[in-house]
Amino acid sequence: MTSMIRALALLTLAASSSAAAQAEPVRWTTYRIPETGTSVDIPASIFSDTAGRPDGYGQRFQTSDGRANLTVQSAPSDGESPARFLARKNPPPNIQYKRVTSRFFAVSSYKGDYVWYNRCNFAGGYVHCVLINYPRAWERDWDGIVTRISLSLNRG
Repeated sequence: MTSMIRALALLTLAASSSAAAQAEPVRWTTYRIPETGTSVDIPASIFSDTAGRPDGYGQRFQTSDGRANLTVQSAPSDGESPARFLARKNPPPNIQYKRVTSRFFAVSSYKGDYVWYNRCNFAGGYVHCVLINYPRAWERDWDGIVTRISLSLNRG
């Protein structure tokens, strides 16, 4: 009986290792907005479909199942500070994470079963933003993905 339990444990371990080995790593690419010089690393293997254009310049992307989306956007800033711009957008009061500096803001919270994250950098007369929405159940697995996208946002 003990040898049967060991055999089952080894089969389970082999199956899980095989599944992990077959999982493809995330494939990243740099998306650029030519009109404003904005660039950002995006996980092209995750956000594989385009989903329209935002206001200003940029592109919306989504996962193949449509459950998550990413918007990369640039628009004229009208000289507003990040704090004033964010206040004008009237964000919901239940923000879980908020960081505002003289050059950018980053905010995140929950909306139902989804996480939303927005970061906007202010440079060169434009607001350069990434907006990400994804299922709350994915939050732990997506922390590194959201961090890389956020920190790579750049005005070229």
